[in-house]
Amino acid sequence: MTKPVFSQEQPKPLASAVETKAKADDEQEKKATEWIASLNLGDAGKEKRLTEVVATHLKAVRDWHNEHPASTVPAGINPVTGKPLTELDRQLIADSAMPETVHQALMSGLQRDLVKKQVDAILDKYTIGKVAFTMNGYRAIVPNITEKEEATLLSFMEQAREQAVDYKSMKEISAIFEIYKTKSEQYLNANGRNWREMYANYTAVLKAKKAAEKKEATN
Repeated sequence: MTKPVFSQEQPKPLASAVETKAKADDEQEKKATEWIASLNLGDAGKEKRLTEVVATHLKAVRDWHNEHPASTVPAGINPVTGKPLTELDRQLIADSAMPETVHQALMSGLQRDLVKKQVDAILDKYTIGKVAFTMNGYRAIVPNITEKEEATLLSFMEQAREQAVDYKSMKEISAIFEIYKTKSEQYLNANGRNWREMYANYTAVLKAKKAAEKKEATN
């Protein structure tokens, strides 16, 4: 009687999941290492501590996001607009429920070894430089922007950046910035500016410039 032949290569879903997570952890640790190295601290002890702080935060944000998909938030309406919650709305709600201690551990860990400018540089890594990009936009759109206006708008953008680091996807990060961009526009409107008019003028100038460049190129 022929004995059944059993393959030694049995499916290993659990092992595969462990390997996948280990690989993902390595990627986050590599990212954290590169971010901290960009500061050129020249202090191995600080670099090790800071890399651990950032890597721990990146992994915590990822794990919470993966374990709390948008589907964990019941479909409903946005109480402000009355419109149905979008997939992004529901994911933001799910991710915003992450324990505050995760964020506190990141900020206290960074502030222990870094000055504000260096902390800002790391937060910029999370948000791909959105603060500088957005501020450059405001400087271009708002005519003769005052020091007070610029300081207020920068404060809003820095709040957006610190809040956004706790979200995994760029769509979520952009959505957090949109909240504070709306606050910025409301601030300008409440203090003698007309955001809609300024933005319309800005886009009109850009269109005219592009049209002129196109015309010149064809001549």
